[in-house]
Amino acid sequence: MENKQNAAFDRLMQEDVIDLREYWLTISRHKWGILGFAFLVTLLTILIVFSMRPVYRATATLLIEAQEAQVVSIEEVYGLDSGNQEYFLTQFEILKSRKLAESVMRKLDLANHPEFNEKPAFSFNWRDLLPLELPDGGVEPSEEDLFQSKLGQFRQKITVSPVRKTQLVKVTYESYSPVMAAEVANAIGQAYIESNLEAKLEVTMQASTWLSDRLGYLRDELRVAEKQLQAYRDQEGIVGEKGGLDIASKELDLVSTKLVESRRDRLELQGVYDQIQKIGKRNPRKLELLPAVLQHPLVQTMKESVAEKQLKKSELAKRYGAKHPKMVAVNSELNIAYRSLNQQIVSVVNGVENQYKAALASEKSLENSLAATKGSMQDLSRKEFKLRELQQDVDTKRALYDTFFTRFNETSATGDLRTANARIVDPAVKPQLPAKPNKKLIVVLAFVVSVMFGVVFAFLLKALDNTVKTAADIEGKLGETMMGLLPLLKRKDVKHPSYSEYLEDSQSAFAESVRTIRTGVVLSALDNPHKVLAVTSTMPGEGKTSTAINMAYSLGQMERVLLIDADMRRPSLAKALGFDPRIPGLSNLVAGTSKLEDCIHHHETSGIDVLTAGIIPPNPLELLSSERFAKALSVLETKYDRIVIDTAPTQAVSDALVLAPKVGAMIYVVKADSTSYQQAKAGLKRLKDINAPLIGVVLNQVNTKKASKYYGADYGGYYDTYGYTEENKNAA
Repeated sequence: MENKQNAAFDRLMQEDVIDLREYWLTISRHKWGILGFAFLVTLLTILIVFSMRPVYRATATLLIEAQEAQVVSIEEVYGLDSGNQEYFLTQFEILKSRKLAESVMRKLDLANHPEFNEKPAFSFNWRDLLPLELPDGGVEPSEEDLFQSKLGQFRQKITVSPVRKTQLVKVTYESYSPVMAAEVANAIGQAYIESNLEAKLEVTMQASTWLSDRLGYLRDELRVAEKQLQAYRDQEGIVGEKGGLDIASKELDLVSTKLVESRRDRLELQGVYDQIQKIGKRNPRKLELLPAVLQHPLVQTMKESVAEKQLKKSELAKRYGAKHPKMVAVNSELNIAYRSLNQQIVSVVNGVENQYKAALASEKSLENSLAATKGSMQDLSRKEFKLRELQQDVDTKRALYDTFFTRFNETSATGDLRTANARIVDPAVKPQLPAKPNKKLIVVLAFVVSVMFGVVFAFLLKALDNTVKTAADIEGKLGETMMGLLPLLKRKDVKHPSYSEYLEDSQSAFAESVRTIRTGVVLSALDNPHKVLAVTSTMPGEGKTSTAINMAYSLGQMERVLLIDADMRRPSLAKALGFDPRIPGLSNLVAGTSKLEDCIHHHETSGIDVLTAGIIPPNPLELLSSERFAKALSVLETKYDRIVIDTAPTQAVSDALVLAPKVGAMIYVVKADSTSYQQAKAGLKRLKDINAPLIGVVLNQVNTKKASKYYGADYGGYYDTYGYTEENKNAA
């Protein structure tokens, strides 16, 4: 089991390895066909190439400027954004456009040029093949149709190719005339420049017209908006820029400031007022202690007067008595001073009360005024919002009108200014040499491509070739033992050289191969030799008859051998060995119409006996499967050491299948380079299904030189050891 796995692994590895020698052998096998095909294709290419008219190519180089020198900035009007790659791609497409090509063609009158009016050298009309005249239902093409057809031909000859990382573009034109090639290339460049200028002028004029119409519409809208604004001002009696809101705002600020001041004053007076109310006006002495009263200038003056009177009294009291007139006068003055002080204190207190009440009233008045101002401001705010809305509408429309007016003036000012964005930096000149065809290159390429095609076709033939060629195919594709091979004989003086080669030249490679097969047959059963040996094949014409004859020849040199022709459908032994086809044979023996002695014929040259097919019976299969045939074969086994039977092919009829159980061994013949391995495998399967005693396969008609050279099969090894190859024989 392990050996089988190793063998399978080895086969898998061998399949994965690329056999370069196999590829070389395949190419070598078909080399003359490949070279012949390449020679014919190259010769035909030479004839075609040298009959072609030379084509001349002229190129003009254009510089397309990305940024133009603008006198006035009006890119918005033109709508051109030339700062990106799309701009150049657009210009390239314009150079290739149908409109530009049509303008050049009409300008140069190329529609009437002979190059576009040549009739083809060969024209085919299927109507010419008909024996009858058919009515022509077609319509003659119009001049415009013909012009468009010529225009298509003209555009095919134009090539536009940008130069990488530059602003240069090459415009190339091909023509049979070198002068025309240069003229058209320059005309395309000039037409592009003129087309660009015309397009810009057209855009400018369209922009001016549109801007003029738009300005009139915007002017009307601006007037309507201004009238609405003024009407609202008049309706609401609005004065000032903000509808009076700025005046109200100032008034509100003033009132608020006054209110704060008044409230501050009132709060300052309220404390004094509250103390006065608490003390009461009948107690001047306590009122005098109040800071507001005490700090009053008149009160302080009065207090100073009282103090002077008291000081004077105290000085007089030291010298005079209480009833002294001076003392009485001082006391009277002192009382008057006190009354004046009290009156002044009361007066100051009344003034504080009056100031407090005045401050309170002012505060109330200012609060009312502030509330009124706030209400007025709310009304003004609503008016100001509507006014601002109308003002913004007017400002927006005026700004839009001013913008369009500016653009209109710029566009009108540049309407007559025509600046080109491209110029021809390198005009096309008349070419001196044709650009194509490159005859040498075409011929070389034709030869190389034809060789490559021939090689591919050779591999295709190899892939499609399913015939058996080598011993490796016998063992690999058919899975059978290789008994030997019979080389191909090429003798023109004999129709079937394989029938007589063994006897005529016993030292030839063919004879040695026959002996090799004979040795294999003998060694396959030493203890119990195969007395009856049948030879069959897949299809007729594979050489089973010649194999059977040569096996009989080789065995006849050692044993008493009988050769039987059991191919009752197409018997060929009698003719091959020089016997009369009408002599009695196997059919006569089985049918009992002739005796055994009359049916067996001796071949003098080889010394073997031959049992021909005899008269062809109507039912060969029944004859071979009959008991009489089996008994006849048993009788013949007692008389001969070895019996070789030539049977019918397995895929044609079932005769070989009927004979298989009656023979001791079978040899299967496969014709090299002819029999497909699928057919051979199917024939072998039919024999295996009935357990036929198949001992091996013989590969017939092998071209050993071709096989060794083209298939890598070393068939020389079969003979070199013994010195029987053709080369060694000739050398001897």
